[in-house]
Amino acid sequence: MTDAPTHAADTDEADDATDQKVVEQEQAEVKDFVKGLSADDIKSGNWFTKLAAHAMNSYTEKVDWQYFQDRYAGVPADAIVDQRIKMAARYAALEGGLSAGAYTATVAATIGSLGGASPATVPAAVATMMVDVAFTTQLQLRLAYDISVLYRVPLDVHDPEDLWKLIRVAFTIKSGEAAREGVVKAVPALVRPLAKRFYSGSALTAGKALPVVGKHLLQRNVIKIGIPLVGVPLAVLLNRYTTLLAGRHARAVFRNEARVIELAEGMSERSRHPQLMLWVAWLVLRANANAKIADDEALLMRHLVRLVRERHEVVDEQLAHVVDIDPAEVWKRVDAEPGDLGDVLDAAERVATVDGDVNSREKAVLAELRERCRRS
Repeated sequence: MTDAPTHAADTDEADDATDQKVVEQEQAEVKDFVKGLSADDIKSGNWFTKLAAHAMNSYTEKVDWQYFQDRYAGVPADAIVDQRIKMAARYAALEGGLSAGAYTATVAATIGSLGGASPATVPAAVATMMVDVAFTTQLQLRLAYDISVLYRVPLDVHDPEDLWKLIRVAFTIKSGEAAREGVVKAVPALVRPLAKRFYSGSALTAGKALPVVGKHLLQRNVIKIGIPLVGVPLAVLLNRYTTLLAGRHARAVFRNEARVIELAEGMSERSRHPQLMLWVAWLVLRANANAKIADDEALLMRHLVRLVRERHEVVDEQLAHVVDIDPAEVWKRVDAEPGDLGDVLDAAERVATVDGDVNSREKAVLAELRERCRRS
């Protein structure tokens, strides 16, 4: 989006008339985007690929850490993120109300019959639905990106891995079933039986051929046009709740990653033995060799290696090639280092707590390290 839905009104005091004007302006720009889509774009899911580029390319060039500093100097990230989630949810609800008036129960079936490459072949009702889908999709994608920037989690949307991470976070993508259940739970209790029947029926047959993201977003939005009589209020509620869910999920993910990065930065900055610290950190993380490395543990090690490389110019190729780390090799390295190894011990203790409670094997490694540090 432009500055409007995500930056024009950053306080809850913005009146409804101003909010609606902002949403209408942004909606008009999204309509121009949708006019350029062909029927095949919609049916194949290629609309999402085009929207991701349309939504993020120019946006990420101007929205960075300094962008927010200029507007919220001295304000903690948590406070800004909370306000931006509320603001995005408000705009999503307003747009849902504007779009829902043109919804019809025949749109889901119409999608299945789409074909051809000409934008002119897209029926008006489907185009209306796509404006709503594109609006909320773009809003949530940019909201997630804003949150990553505010928590100073580096993301390069031109890097396929980073872009896919942003998409997964923005749309809480885990599995088709998880997405479906999440939508049903977001529907008001009175409407849930209708929603469940709608999802289990034939209305989504047309969406089965769509790519995973396009299918997910189509399923989430098609409920609003398939249930008679409740279309407008349901569109308002679903747009609001799915945006709140997206924002809160992005806040949880990126705030946690910011916590891990902050931990890694502190360890790197305090370390007097950066290379040894990496070996000890990996030994602690692999203390329970039969267990899968937790996401936070893998994240910490990745950022720790990066920071040691950037700050200390240390790149350990031998460690990079280790498959099963040998404790004896690590203890040999510890014993070979003279002087105070308190920084290494401190780092090891922090590593052990990154994913929660310290388990018995991690405690054993820490106990052995303390003993060897005392002898050094």
